[in-house]
Amino acid sequence: MSLAAQALYMTVDDYLGAEQSSDIRHEYVAGQMFAMAGAGEAHNRIAGNLFFHLRSATRGTPCGAFISDMKVRVEKHDAFYYPDVLLACDRDDSASIYKQSPCLIAEVLSPSTEVIDRREKLVAYRSLPSLRYYMLVSQERHRVEFYSLGDDGIWRHQVFEQEGELQVQCGDLDIRFSLADVYEDVELAPQG
Repeated sequence: MSLAAQALYMTVDDYLGAEQSSDIRHEYVAGQMFAMAGAGEAHNRIAGNLFFHLRSATRGTPCGAFISDMKVRVEKHDAFYYPDVLLACDRDDSASIYKQSPCLIAEVLSPSTEVIDRREKLVAYRSLPSLRYYMLVSQERHRVEFYSLGDDGIWRHQVFEQEGELQVQCGDLDIRFSLADVYEDVELAPQG
C-alpha cells in the first residue's frame, strides 16, 4: 500500500472522535468519511412525521425512536450511517452515539442519496440481524417502498402509493400508521 493510500484510511476510533467535534456529519465506510448533504423542508417534514408516530408508540417502553443524528453501526460492512429515522428495541444496544441493533430504518430519498439508499445501504442494513423493516420514502410523490423480513427469513418488498397502512412489530410494539400520516403537511412539488 502506498503512503498516500495509508494517509487516507481512518480507523473507527479516529472517525468517532472526529465526528464528535465536527460541525458537519459524515458517514463512514471502510476507512473513508463522506460528508452528508443538507435536507429541505419536505424531507424534514416526512422524517419528522415518521419520528412522531414511532416516538408516540415507544413512550414508556424500552424501545427508542431516533431521528437523523443517531448513527447506525453496520460492523459487517465496516460502516456507520446516519439514517433519517430508526427504531431500536434492544436493551443491550446502549451506546449513546450509535445503535447496532435497530428494528426499523427509514431513509427519505433525495436525488443525491437515492442510489446509495437503494443499493449500498439496502445491502448493508439487511445484514443487521436485528433489522426487520427498511423504508424508502419518496419526497417527490406519495410513495413508500417497504421492505420487511418475514418469519421465514425472506425479505419482502411492498410499494404503497396514495394510500395504505404500514405495520411495524418491534419488541412488544405493534405500530400502525398510514401513508397519509407519513405525508401529513408535506407539500410535494407538482409532477410535470
